[in-house]
Amino acid sequence: MRVMLILSRENIEQIYTMKDCLEDVEHVFREHMQGNVTTPVRTAVDHPKYDATSLYMPSYLASDDYVAVKIISIFPQNHKHNIKSLQSVIVLTEAKTGQHVAMMDASLLTVMRTGASSGVATKYLAAEDADSCAVLGCGAQSLGQIQAVMEVRALRHIYLYNRTRAKADEMKQSLLALYPDWHGEITVVENADEAVSLARIVICSTKATEPLFAASSLRPGTHINAIGAFLPHMREVDSATVQTSKVVVDTLEGAEHEAGDLLIPIAEQEWSFAQLHAELGEILIGQKPGRENNAEITLYKSVGVAYLDTAVAKTVYERAKAAGIGTEVSL
Repeated sequence: MRVMLILSRENIEQIYTMKDCLEDVEHVFREHMQGNVTTPVRTAVDHPKYDATSLYMPSYLASDDYVAVKIISIFPQNHKHNIKSLQSVIVLTEAKTGQHVAMMDASLLTVMRTGASSGVATKYLAAEDADSCAVLGCGAQSLGQIQAVMEVRALRHIYLYNRTRAKADEMKQSLLALYPDWHGEITVVENADEAVSLARIVICSTKATEPLFAASSLRPGTHINAIGAFLPHMREVDSATVQTSKVVVDTLEGAEHEAGDLLIPIAEQEWSFAQLHAELGEILIGQKPGRENNAEITLYKSVGVAYLDTAVAKTVYERAKAAGIGTEVSL
């Protein structure tokens, strides 16, 4: 009899933290560079009728003997029906036997691993003394971004901007509740350029199709995590920002297919992948340097990659199994 473990968001919250996720993400980026990961480019299925997208993301971790497929739906109009706009599940398979051993809610894990990806990039690319962070877009992904950055840098100031101010106000209250012992300051600002001009770390977490801020707003030594735009027509940073930045991507393959922040400047003949500094994994294993001085502007462009999901799902499954957490179902 085959048994599958079903894990809810609440189950995962009991056993998995952002610190755990940062460790898993850094580990699997290194594994990727060692050739121990197989990850086909994800399949995106657009739903123009609903202004939505479904993504199908498989990956195999040879060193860990697990395969996973994440199915993620991004339906921005769901708020009209009081349904979350981002929903996903992961199916985890043991590579030794092909048995599908777990299915878990992946909405939280998507937020966590996307945040952890930026957290690892921030660890290696942001100035060591960076203590201020601008958050452009206060939607579902932004909380994980902030949590990850707070794990790797001692923030004292967070500046929140959202097109609809109420969401920024809500994020401020969520952060105050989540970090009751943190003595930093959170300020909601009226425009993105103001937020960027005040910060040493910038998080872009929107579904924008036009740049959120002007390159002239950036301070020397700023690090940018641009994670919201995940399709070729979407962008959060302008071409001038790309031109003046040391650009690092999660994977070159993904960036070449989906990173509108880079593909649009290429189409405008204002940048090329020949100017790319590195994949993040190259920095982690010492093939390329991270931040080299306090003046350079660094840009981490992430569109997401499936092996991050497999890595976190593997740890969650093994911890849940050891702790007796979750619901077993017979198949």
